[in-house]
Amino acid sequence: MTDHNAADWQPMREALRDGSRILVTVRATEQGPAEVDVVRWAAPRGAFEPQWIATDSDPGCPVTYANDELLAWMPIPSPTAPSWAPAAPWPQPADESNFEEEAGSGI
Repeated sequence: MTDHNAADWQPMREALRDGSRILVTVRATEQGPAEVDVVRWAAPRGAFEPQWIATDSDPGCPVTYANDELLAWMPIPSPTAPSWAPAAPWPQPADESNFEEEAGSGI
């Protein structure tokens, strides 16, 4: 995998909404610090509109995110090292100060 830095994170308004998996920064809340998750844009079973769904969700109980819960995105890095090589470190969450408030804080 390749090394990632803050420049790799892009604003959510530019995120791929074609159903492919992407990395996102979930904003920090009272429940915990910012973190990185893997999501895809799709309509969960029984929903009328697509939304961001965590890819490790159970189909019967999907974990979804509202747009204002997500700060930034980046494509999932493609592996470049052999399978026996140590994995590259998981990217750090995007720094909120690198992104302007686009639609308010969501609070």
